[in-house]
Amino acid sequence: MLDNGFYETLSNATYWLGKLSGLSLEVDFPAVLYTSLLRKEAIESAEIEGADVDYNALYSFETRAEDSTGDPKSTAPRLDSTKDIQEVLNYEQALADGIESLDQDEPLSIDLLHSLHDRLLTGVPDDRVDTDTIGAFKTTPNFIGEFLPPVPDVAAGAMETLLTYYRTGGSYQPLIDIALFHYQFETIHPYGDSNGRLGRLLITLQLYDQDYLERPNLYLSEYFNRNKQTYVDRMEQVRKAGEWEAWLEFFITGVRYQAEESVIRTLELEQLRRKYDQQYGGVAYTADQLACWLFEQPYVTAQTVAEQFDVEHSTAYRAIASLQDDGVLEEVTGQARNQEYRAKEIFEILERPPETY
Repeated sequence: MLDNGFYETLSNATYWLGKLSGLSLEVDFPAVLYTSLLRKEAIESAEIEGADVDYNALYSFETRAEDSTGDPKSTAPRLDSTKDIQEVLNYEQALADGIESLDQDEPLSIDLLHSLHDRLLTGVPDDRVDTDTIGAFKTTPNFIGEFLPPVPDVAAGAMETLLTYYRTGGSYQPLIDIALFHYQFETIHPYGDSNGRLGRLLITLQLYDQDYLERPNLYLSEYFNRNKQTYVDRMEQVRKAGEWEAWLEFFITGVRYQAEESVIRTLELEQLRRKYDQQYGGVAYTADQLACWLFEQPYVTAQTVAEQFDVEHSTAYRAIASLQDDGVLEEVTGQARNQEYRAKEIFEILERPPETY
């Protein structure tokens, strides 16, 4: 029996999701706000699976690739590629693919899940993949600790039933249904690998699909990552003792806190953007233009700056040095050559630990 405390938590979660959604419509959303909050979810989800990657690694990877090709989406070999980076970028792309599908009125379906699963494992080395079936349901049994999920012959039917339940509107308040869906998906464990990543990605897609989010800027994996053992324990207690209330309380509490966290970070980033606009906007000097451009590209090299503003490298270095003196940029490699710089205050906001729990 769900008590009054739970419904208060549910009400708070709905309130903060509404505030986040409204803020997404009100704010003149610079690219970094959207991309970096989406990226935060991808990083946190990968860390739950044991990956070791951070913002610096991802942005360095992309910046060096762009410097090498002049096109960040080039098919040329990527520089300094790592297994962990590839997995995070795959998660980002899978989330973007899912949002695009929903925007085109494609429902959550087995075909869509298979496509997202394939995207999550594209380009991941064989030694990081524990299945021969990519983009398809498992063909051999798998385990969650000592628990045996439904065997392959049963899993497909169970997933079709679960998706039908979701598409037909469920039986409870939508956030409760999303929490139930996540538990059931992880319990069915329909794929040979990457069930955790896909399951967490589906939470964001469902919140978007149910109009709780205007943009996929809720990073619930941060909450799961910092409460990993509780996350596992709550699901195990449902399987062993039917303790649904504790699972729902845990899940909805996470949504409530992470929605508030996203609101806080979004407001701080927007306030910082306005500060830079006031301090540096409307001036033709390269350093001033660069300061405002950091909300489109928060990680740069001298070559990046030279190409963006069509200036000599010497001018780019002077602009970077000026912003270093102002505390806007910081060098991150510690090298004398091939230096890389990041927007110090932007990343301080993005990387700060949660404040609400």
